[in-house]
Amino acid sequence: MKEYLRQIDEVINNGRFKDNWDSLSQFRIPRWYKEMKFGIFIHWGIYSVPAFANEWYSRNMYIQGTSEFEHHVKTYGPHKEFGYKDYIPMFTADKFNPQEWADLFKEAGAKYVIPVGEHHDGFQMYASDISHWNAAQMGPKRNVLGELKEAIEGNGLVMGTSTHRAEHWFFMGHGKEFDSDIKEPLKRGDFYWPAM
Repeated sequence: MKEYLRQIDEVINNGRFKDNWDSLSQFRIPRWYKEMKFGIFIHWGIYSVPAFANEWYSRNMYIQGTSEFEHHVKTYGPHKEFGYKDYIPMFTADKFNPQEWADLFKEAGAKYVIPVGEHHDGFQMYASDISHWNAAQMGPKRNVLGELKEAIEGNGLVMGTSTHRAEHWFFMGHGKEFDSDIKEPLKRGDFYWPAM
């Protein structure tokens, strides 16, 4: 963990901004963002498989008493037999056509599109050498984000992406409070690591 924190500090120290409000307040919103009044922000990932509640399904399905927890047990069985990572092979994206998406966004009048590259669940929607838990190696076995980027920019729209990995460390930690597929010891590289 110390090495990981050292790497984070190194990135901050070498970046344009420091980790304080004075430095961050110097950020200027890009002109294109101010001028382009309509954009589309996309959440699409493994959590689309159960298609229940919202994109926080992966967290809430491990919190006893939530509607997601109850839905999960009723629909898929006990968490120890079917956990969140068991949705990955079901996330095939077999009907995903990035050009159709990009055409629809342009027709709707969008000027920019920002899909989530990685949600709190830790599954990357792009080809990655950081983790093998990504859409290019599992599930759809496609570089979803890369394909979207090509189609979106090919239609003259601005492409951005967001990452929500900052909350991954605690996102599914409640799964350790009962008999589930999230068990200690969790090792670096496990899908649920570093669930607290």
